[in-house]
Amino acid sequence: MSVIFGRYDRNSSLEPLYYRSSMSQKDERTVRRRNVLRIGAGITALTLAGCLEDAEPADGEADPDDGSDGTDGEDASEEPRDGGELIFAQQQTPLQLDPIEINDIYSQQIASQLYEPLFDFDEGTEPVPKMAAELPTVERDGERYIVELRDGPRFHNDEPVTATDVKHSLEAPLEEETANAADVEMIESIDLVDEQTVQIDLEFGYGPFFTLVLTRNIVPRDARIEDRTAFNNETPIGSGPYELVDWTEGEFVELQRWDDYWDELPYAERLRFEPIEEQTTRVTVLETGDVDVIGGIPPQLWETVENNQQATIDDAPGISYFYLAFNTNEGPAADPQVREAIDYVFSMDQAVENFVEPAGVRNYGPVPVPVAETWDFPTDQWAQIPHDRDLDRAADLLEDAGVSEDYEFTILTPPDDIREQIGVSVGNGLEEIGYSAQVQRLDWGTFTDTYNTGNEDDCNMYTLGWLGGPDPDNYVYNLFHESQEGSTNGVYYRDGDLMEQILEARRGGSIEERRPLYESAIETILDERLHLPAYSLSVSLGIRDRVNDLVAHPREQRNPRMVSDYNNVWLDE
Repeated sequence: MSVIFGRYDRNSSLEPLYYRSSMSQKDERTVRRRNVLRIGAGITALTLAGCLEDAEPADGEADPDDGSDGTDGEDASEEPRDGGELIFAQQQTPLQLDPIEINDIYSQQIASQLYEPLFDFDEGTEPVPKMAAELPTVERDGERYIVELRDGPRFHNDEPVTATDVKHSLEAPLEEETANAADVEMIESIDLVDEQTVQIDLEFGYGPFFTLVLTRNIVPRDARIEDRTAFNNETPIGSGPYELVDWTEGEFVELQRWDDYWDELPYAERLRFEPIEEQTTRVTVLETGDVDVIGGIPPQLWETVENNQQATIDDAPGISYFYLAFNTNEGPAADPQVREAIDYVFSMDQAVENFVEPAGVRNYGPVPVPVAETWDFPTDQWAQIPHDRDLDRAADLLEDAGVSEDYEFTILTPPDDIREQIGVSVGNGLEEIGYSAQVQRLDWGTFTDTYNTGNEDDCNMYTLGWLGGPDPDNYVYNLFHESQEGSTNGVYYRDGDLMEQILEARRGGSIEERRPLYESAIETILDERLHLPAYSLSVSLGIRDRVNDLVAHPREQRNPRMVSDYNNVWLDE
């Protein structure tokens, strides 16, 4: 088997979804944990007219070890200190600054400091009003949303946030054909009721509209359209607590507190992001104190961070899904017998145990583990579908399918060690039964241009991950529906019944209406082995002790959350 490495391209548009967490017990000295696993189940059922009720806290939300007063067990008598600079080490460099264009996690981390949405997520994944005055009024069986802005929000240029800005922010992704167009394609029209209120009509009731669309960041229409290029790269203007000071791609982003911020001011005066891609280096600079916080603790270095006397780990259940996928458009993998044979050549259970744990958990379905649990999907049944390793059975299936022993399989992986190891495990199994396999580890730019072409010459299989919201549609539609082929869907599986189920499920209202549709669709996806689901990882932060009141958020793009209704990060001298 050959393993080919490609160069790294900073201009890739797809985020490298590489999250770390620990599922084991932690020493109380080194770990601060907050229970943030509230996946907004009831929020997706927005088909009844009227105003949504305020969400009640989930039973068991508070962790008795983390302190119910939001201090995470710290000495509550200590007074927060104003000022100082926090340095945050990212896993990759941010690429853009305009939320209309942004399609990677690390740019979104910057944007979350510069901009604000109508509704932001609480410490879990429940949307709560931010720039909106109250929860939206929902009419016409979930096909109309009326949102009123609160008084007070302003942009960095001192202009008020208006309904015109909201309209532009929600229409621009589709009008400009950005990578985020699918997020808003269900919007039929947006009418301005007055300067503070928008009425949004949908082509169909879309279950996750509230959690996916109304949580998008809002931009100032006039400032953005004046020079979209400069807005994206040089002079972003938002309504968030920080402003851009300087940015050199691949080196740093410097932000300064906006002292005229319309909401609660953050204590930290300056915020600096530094991309440190090499895992060992990222952990080393945390140990030396050259940075205050690192994102994404590597599984193999978890214990190193855990044993750091000057740092702690904080992690939260992440909403991520990682998998091995097949090109069913061309080549041997178009045959379901071949896909089943691949399932026999290696053990995904063993691969996850070897390369992911204790920083993640085995996932048996094409949605994140927390989403499957919230939707009460039949995960026990899903767990019975994968095969144990059986090389003889694999060889028989490949022979029955007519695959020549001279055939060389191509497996693509992004620049991520875990997913590369899964690809290598498959390749090793194929070679043990007499077939050749080439595992190509590509830079992100090349990978994203290649995995989704549907061409046999490009790949037969690929490993990838997807970070979405707390709704199955984010995964099932984007990864399997035919409308997304060549974009986020590299499988190219064509089945009219499956496509109709996926569409019907995303256009449904309540979980009760949508659940059986997803269960049926996912059963087909698993039985046909379009993906071999692999694992879900959580979000983790390594935090120096001088940093106070920082809590890992389950949505990676919201980290580091500097100020919110439940925290305000401050720094010791």
